[in-house]
Amino acid sequence: MGHLVGKDLYRKLGKKIDGLSTRVPWNVNLYNILKELYTPDEAELIIKMPYNMADLDEVEKVTGYDRLDLERKLAKLCSKGLVLDFRIGDKYRYMVSPFVIGIFEFTMMRTRGELNYKEWAKLFQDYMSDKQTFYKSNFGSKNKVFTLRALPHEETIEDSEYVEIYDYEKASSIINDTKKFAIGICSCRHEKEHLGEKKCQVPLNKCSTFGSATEYMIRHGFATEVSKTEMLENLAESREMGLVLCADNVQKNVSFLCHCCGCCCNVLLGLSKHGYPNMLITSNYIAEIDRDICIECGKCIESCPINAIENNGDNSPDIDEKFCTGCGVCALSCDTEAMKLHKRKQRVIHPETSFERVILQCLERGTLQNQMFGNPNSISHKFMRLFVGTFLKLPPVKKSLMSDSLRSNFLDVMQRGM
Repeated sequence: MGHLVGKDLYRKLGKKIDGLSTRVPWNVNLYNILKELYTPDEAELIIKMPYNMADLDEVEKVTGYDRLDLERKLAKLCSKGLVLDFRIGDKYRYMVSPFVIGIFEFTMMRTRGELNYKEWAKLFQDYMSDKQTFYKSNFGSKNKVFTLRALPHEETIEDSEYVEIYDYEKASSIINDTKKFAIGICSCRHEKEHLGEKKCQVPLNKCSTFGSATEYMIRHGFATEVSKTEMLENLAESREMGLVLCADNVQKNVSFLCHCCGCCCNVLLGLSKHGYPNMLITSNYIAEIDRDICIECGKCIESCPINAIENNGDNSPDIDEKFCTGCGVCALSCDTEAMKLHKRKQRVIHPETSFERVILQCLERGTLQNQMFGNPNSISHKFMRLFVGTFLKLPPVKKSLMSDSLRSNFLDVMQRGM
């Protein structure tokens, strides 16, 4: 009976996490992850916590926990990356970690000498390798919003178009406009190392954090504070190694920058191995070849980390525009500069803020009602989640709210209301 009760508890936990910004369909592999990472007491608290961000007073009221006991439990969950706590104004606000970016990354970024890395890596691989569950639920053809976007290597943009690139599209500008930085272990590379699948020579310590998110990362031991000079050196090293730069998919207050390789990064593998182009939001640029000066050396084909450039004979490159992310790695390897990044015909609209990204991401994945009515223990909130959720899932409604004509007004209303 205890086993059944325990499994039912983790089933409820899985349902709670599935109701956040990243979907996590239930199966035995997810159960194994949750049972390994959360104690029964921690699972019970997560189930009772609000879906949306809340301060300690709100969490105490919603969960009914004794305040001192609640603070102790939350501190442990935050140290494991299973709950996020951010200081906003004079209060810390708490939020249940989504699966990505959250549970996976912070579990594999822990730096306190845990011994379970190999087991954790295998658990995550078993779950995410099933493209019919995790990948299909989050990155199907109808979903256009995700946490990560490609940043172009600035040096690879055609000179005539470089002046039009926005600051939020430049890694150097993001760094220069920020005051606090941290670097931590790349979760994907760390996972692949323990699985014996790391084929590159890229160091583990590459994952960059900026601004307000840095305080959380340093405080909980997920990253180490570094100087602006060290951050720029990290960026230069990534350019030399031909790594893909993947940033927080927002225009303002970018919080992280990933330095990704094709053999380890789960996002890039989602494109190259599993065939989901929506896993990484493209930059506003796309690779183009000047056939007049291309010497057909094949270097761009070899360097593309997602195999989006094919050999159409004698090393003559063909670019698959459906998959090209506009990262510019191919152009870094081109000695003749025949390969350059040019503006896409249709501009990619990146959310302005993290709030906008989460709202749009939840709308696409059918969980926005949980952010609007976040108390899981309230009967009235439960009714409203069911009612509003049914309405928002109607294809015409979702399509209209995501459209260029209504999206801005919709986001304004959401921000005022929440």
